[in-house]
Amino acid sequence: MHAEEIDPEGKWLASPRNFLVEEHVADTMTSAHWHDHIEINLLREGSMTYLFNGKQEHVEAGRLVLFWAAIPHQTVFVTPKSPLVCVYLPLPDFLAMPIEAAARQSILQGAFLHEPNPADGVSSSGIRWVREWSNGDQARRQLVIDEVALRVRRLILDHADSGNTRREATALAGPGIRYTQALTEIISERYREPLTLTAIAKLARVHPTTANRAFRDILGISVMDYLTRFRLSRAMQRLAETDDPILEIALDCGFGSPARFYAIFKHHTRDTPRQFRMTMRLRS
Repeated sequence: MHAEEIDPEGKWLASPRNFLVEEHVADTMTSAHWHDHIEINLLREGSMTYLFNGKQEHVEAGRLVLFWAAIPHQTVFVTPKSPLVCVYLPLPDFLAMPIEAAARQSILQGAFLHEPNPADGVSSSGIRWVREWSNGDQARRQLVIDEVALRVRRLILDHADSGNTRREATALAGPGIRYTQALTEIISERYREPLTLTAIAKLARVHPTTANRAFRDILGISVMDYLTRFRLSRAMQRLAETDDPILEIALDCGFGSPARFYAIFKHHTRDTPRQFRMTMRLRS
């Protein structure tokens, strides 16, 4: 992701509306970052290892990778001089895709999807996407968007057909990883409740200071920042997929009051919940 889209304190600044394709030489990252797109990566040579949601995910060249980038992520190993194609798909575009709700929810809850084997022609497709996005006219750029959408849908279907039997990610050693995994599981299960750092840490049987330190060391944000992002992802999904009242969504997703929901939603997306829903209706 471009550095200008993350401020010095690591806050989430990117726009949810900009589709982008780019290629660069992959490198390790000194810390985790996050942004508001569905990220699709294609390593054209070598291999790399992501630290995603507190777990390691190893990927070989020629395999398409997909994850929701609002969940902190970081590359911790990369084969030197490996070209990487990155596609940033705006969340509203992803939510508007004709895919199963369960698959969409799984991705927004932290699933890391990658092809188990190199896909035919995907590397050449990646090269073409970069070239046509950089140099093509509007018609060519639209073709890139359409091709990426089809690739994403195929990846999700193939993942579902496999019964989600991909190789389990290997967890890093150390108590920080264990704490982080326990805390993210609690947030996933209980985000609707009026949670505080103290309450979450107590459920994980860890001191609040230790919980926050582990989260910042592994994910680069505080426990409460992660909780906010998790709640936002659930709210966006409800706004896109249902006609449920916004008040109901705000309370169901744990925001406590409509005023707080509106303030947080607009701060992170630059839209009100109602504007976001209207945009999604126009896209469908």
